[in-house]
Amino acid sequence: MTATAPRPPLPPFTEESARAKVRAAEDAWNSRDPDRVARAYTEDSVWRNRDRFLTGRTEIREFLADKWERELEYRLRKELWAYTGNRISVRFEYEWHDTTGQWWRSHGNEQWEFDDDGLMRRREASINDIPIAEGDRRLRTRRDA
Repeated sequence: MTATAPRPPLPPFTEESARAKVRAAEDAWNSRDPDRVARAYTEDSVWRNRDRFLTGRTEIREFLADKWERELEYRLRKELWAYTGNRISVRFEYEWHDTTGQWWRSHGNEQWEFDDDGLMRRREASINDIPIAEGDRRLRTRRDA
């Protein structure tokens, strides 16, 4: 049981509710607010992010704070890939630059599993990074609401 309020939409997901969940995640991550993002996960959420394994909301929050100190001007897009019951799969890409000014495009896939309150209890992310020229950026502005 969690002290956090339910986070609709709740499973089991329909196509419409799965798309809404993906969009809510995209909006939260684009805020670059580690506290806001971490609240979407269970207190004991388990992550695999690239080669890092994290457990719990506190570790997730710390990871995100560090991430957005290194990945500057971060901009993300997520796309629903598949859904069933309490699980959603997405493909994503995001762009950012490091402190030297080198731009990167990171892309990959995530598998999400939710509890009954709509909090993510498991996240598996595979991510690849490609250096890009600033002029090759595709994610310059926020998607229309």
